[in-house]
Amino acid sequence: RTALSRGKLQANVVILHKSLADDFEAFCHANPSPLPLLYRSQPGEWGCPPLAADADIRVDCPQYCVFKDGLLVSRVSSLMSYSGQLQDMVSFYLGCSFSFERTLRKAGVPVRNVEGVGQFQCPMVVTMRPVPEEKLDLVAQITHLTPLAHGGPIHIGDPAVLGIQDVSRPEYGDPVALGPGDVPAFWACGVTGVEAVQSCKPPLAFTHSPGCMFLTDRQDSSVFASTSTPEPDQCPLTFSISQQPLHFSVASKAVVQSIRDLEKIIGEDPGERGIRALFVQDELLRSCLSLSHSSSVLITTGFPTHYKHNPPEETDGPPGAIAIAATLQALQKEVAIVTDHRALEMNQRIMEDAVKKGVIKTAVPLLSYQGNSPDSALYFLCHNGDHKKPRFDHLVAIERSGRASDGNYYNMRGVNIKHLVDPIDDLFITASTIPGISTTGIGDGGNELGMGKVKEAVREHMPNGSLIACDVAADFAITAGVSNWGGYGMACALYILSLCPIHQRYLHKGLGQPHPPTQDQHQAWAASLPSVAKEEEMLSILVQHGVRSGKTGTLGMEVDGLTFHPTHSDLIIKLRDRTSQRK
Repeated sequence: RTALSRGKLQANVVILHKSLADDFEAFCHANPSPLPLLYRSQPGEWGCPPLAADADIRVDCPQYCVFKDGLLVSRVSSLMSYSGQLQDMVSFYLGCSFSFERTLRKAGVPVRNVEGVGQFQCPMVVTMRPVPEEKLDLVAQITHLTPLAHGGPIHIGDPAVLGIQDVSRPEYGDPVALGPGDVPAFWACGVTGVEAVQSCKPPLAFTHSPGCMFLTDRQDSSVFASTSTPEPDQCPLTFSISQQPLHFSVASKAVVQSIRDLEKIIGEDPGERGIRALFVQDELLRSCLSLSHSSSVLITTGFPTHYKHNPPEETDGPPGAIAIAATLQALQKEVAIVTDHRALEMNQRIMEDAVKKGVIKTAVPLLSYQGNSPDSALYFLCHNGDHKKPRFDHLVAIERSGRASDGNYYNMRGVNIKHLVDPIDDLFITASTIPGISTTGIGDGGNELGMGKVKEAVREHMPNGSLIACDVAADFAITAGVSNWGGYGMACALYILSLCPIHQRYLHKGLGQPHPPTQDQHQAWAASLPSVAKEEEMLSILVQHGVRSGKTGTLGMEVDGLTFHPTHSDLIIKLRDRTSQRK
């Protein structure tokens, strides 16, 4: 059968004995990204009526691979000589990413790959395509709408994140060179079927030869995908979340807008202190995308602004830290909190009370760091000081005293409080040299750890800015009207991402059958979210342990030693209302 491939859906082919057919079909359904099943034939059926008229699978692929006991023994241009054996064999037709390449070209995306592929830790095979960074959104949107051709990319960025050490030495096809400004993007590949045949080691099996697909009569759906406007829930957007290693993440346009709404809410400035000058758009979004990819998170908080009192801590910071930790726990992340050694026992008691009062489900391990030697930070962050074995992949500082350019630590009044602060900044500085560890700073004045990313704006716009500005930058700097609000917003944003099918597919590298969260999962995630009741419980716990408010008089009121912030309650309600719209 001869036909032009232009605009037509192409298919990978796997032919197995009928005794293996049910297992292979189940394998395809369990992993639809690499193995999107288009059609399963009957034993001995040469044609595939839903895909092509007058087809004959024995001759319709330009070249076939012949496997015996899992080993490739020959490549042939026809299977006619095997017609007898094929009477007891079943043909599987699997979607192929070659189908959407012409659409990418028409959209102005250069397609430089031949069939660059690499295998990682499992039988899945991937294809790599270099994509100009400015075209990533377009490519993700076109391919997302073609699930029968593997759908959207399962990874964008450094091949090593997938376990591919040398992309110039693919196991199938020819190497592909990246042009200036290109980003490597990876799709699940139907050659995974070849790997399945080899691992199964059947006495006899056939597949198409890589690059020699079966051509159907069906129109390639990506042609329509490129000309239609997808709904926001079906429109992926890409965001850089790391430069070392290079890593992009993906979420739907609808979810991106929801998180931007949260960012706007937490950026309200009721104290009119001018914190909007420190705002950088999408820092909340990009930080939470990074956290979503993480497995182990270290949180730090504690600002001893009341330097004349014991304890000197303020109420801003710990409630937000607990809110972040609660949601990360619900999402099955490992979480720990590092704090000043002098405050360790007090924070342990606060944590115990938070668990008893239901503010958080499980106590978070508490650590201290004092930096006793030049390599203390490296050994704290990495097993045996090996930067290839980090204990944490994300550090979050919320309302944590930040080191200024002169090495001191200042409150907003310009008072030096260095004697009360352990050098936890060193962990962030060292993390910036370790590939695979990202950092976030949450602040409301610019003197907090991580806000060094916006230190020039702090110096220019904040009172005492030239003195108090934190000099230590985080990868992401989230500005909030009150730092606790930043923590609450982060918890809500993580919850929203957990309900985004586009993000979850990308997070799991396209493996496994996509399923919405179970009722138990959904309830656990929702129960972890911040609430007015939780904040009031947390503030009560802090006051019982002698912790004072650092912002009384500008954002709330103090009654009988207990600080309540009406604006805080209103904000939490806004956050929860916006979050509930994504359920």
